[in-house]
Amino acid sequence: MPRSALGPAGSAVLTLLLGLWGITREDSMWRDEAATWEAAHRTVPELGHLVQQADVVHGLYYLFMHGVFAVFGDSLLALRLPSVLAMAGAAAVTAATARRLAGPRAGLAAGAAFALMPSTQHYAQEGRSYALVVAAVAVATRLLVTLADGRREPRTAVAPWAGYAGAMLVAALLNWLSLLALPAHAVTVLIARRRGSARLLTHWPAAAAATTAGALPLVLTSHSQAQQVAWIRPLTWSTALAPLLLVASGLLCALAAKRRGRAAGATDPADRPTVSAVSLGLPLLAVPVLALMLVSLVEPLYIDRYVLYANIGLAVLIGAAAGALVRSRRLLTAAVAVAFAALLPFQLGLRTPQSRVDDVLAPAETVAGAARPGDGVLFIPSLRRDTAEVSPDSFTGLDDLALAQSPTASGTLQGTERAPGHIREAILAKHRILVVADADARPGTARDALKRKVLAVHFTRCADTEVRGRRVQAYERGTSCAAGPSHADAPPATNR
Repeated sequence: MPRSALGPAGSAVLTLLLGLWGITREDSMWRDEAATWEAAHRTVPELGHLVQQADVVHGLYYLFMHGVFAVFGDSLLALRLPSVLAMAGAAAVTAATARRLAGPRAGLAAGAAFALMPSTQHYAQEGRSYALVVAAVAVATRLLVTLADGRREPRTAVAPWAGYAGAMLVAALLNWLSLLALPAHAVTVLIARRRGSARLLTHWPAAAAATTAGALPLVLTSHSQAQQVAWIRPLTWSTALAPLLLVASGLLCALAAKRRGRAAGATDPADRPTVSAVSLGLPLLAVPVLALMLVSLVEPLYIDRYVLYANIGLAVLIGAAAGALVRSRRLLTAAVAVAFAALLPFQLGLRTPQSRVDDVLAPAETVAGAARPGDGVLFIPSLRRDTAEVSPDSFTGLDDLALAQSPTASGTLQGTERAPGHIREAILAKHRILVVADADARPGTARDALKRKVLAVHFTRCADTEVRGRRVQAYERGTSCAAGPSHADAPPATNR
């Protein structure tokens, strides 16, 4: 293998190994992955019905995972392996980009930095679309660098521009907030124009316009489903601090790379590359993050995974700074080893169920152990029905007291529920009811309030088990627990 390829290949292998390490997270699956699991098990017409109602932004990813499950079967490995492979590919492409812009040491450092970032490892082991988005943006960014370098590639070639537009369109169809990478690339293109690549400015806008036009139907359709992101909280100084520090870190790396480059490099502007690591990396890091933060001041929308591809820009900047400051490959390798050791506590934590909000599998096991013939079951809120959808065998024989139409039939992820009056009648008709709820009870819908009220007035809570971010409670009709808790139930809980 050529020595110049060690950076990209080594980065891919490192990312792959880290992604495979503890990939099942102690046999846990959190709620967002449960949505992928549910959707991927539906037929293509059922998927079409779903995206008409909800999650149209994830429609392409769900279709992709439907194919993965059809070919390889359903398992936690099959659920997460596409993300691992995507991140490994993104690491290799990021390393190759940094190597072309700033040399072999920069490529090695950029690839290692990308692989070791906690957010990279987090989403590499998650059955969602974000790792695939990062890979697509990484490929588009690498093609942009190739197209900007007119000394090696013909700028008028159609295929590379079609590849760039295609990669960005794939990213947008997986998550249309990846379109924020386009203004970042626009900054890079404008800087390249100032350095003599004027013809680049005539081709990039056409590719960007084609990408935007291709994603526009998805953007407009998803606008009608905006209530799905209503849970995102407004930015505060505390939540804004982390992304701002990330951008500041990239800026410091850019300053270090530029100062060292000026000290060691040529001063003739003609000798400067059309695109530099700084002119590529800093916009790709800062523009998407800051743009989404500004939008969130009007409409709360900032979640770090929506702009996860900004890690590419940060990795390129880290690589450029390290390549400029560290002159020995051995010293650079040692620095990577030190970084790995320093981040080990974070890496270990990411591979536990506690690293996510909740787990849908463990509560299902608790329900299976606590259930008795003739029991009813309630989900508070209805979204917690994902536990039953992912593990239906654990709920065999239980009567879902609130369900009117199943998730598949209703084209939703949680199903539709009966009118409050009918729910009340169904609850009162049961002697014993199991409840699957969030660990922290929050105000919900009118139906959720009704469920809790009827249970509080007419039933006694006989068991309360908190397991991995959720609660499984057992209620019995009357003022006492005559039957006593089952062997799988926790001791009766006090009201909190």
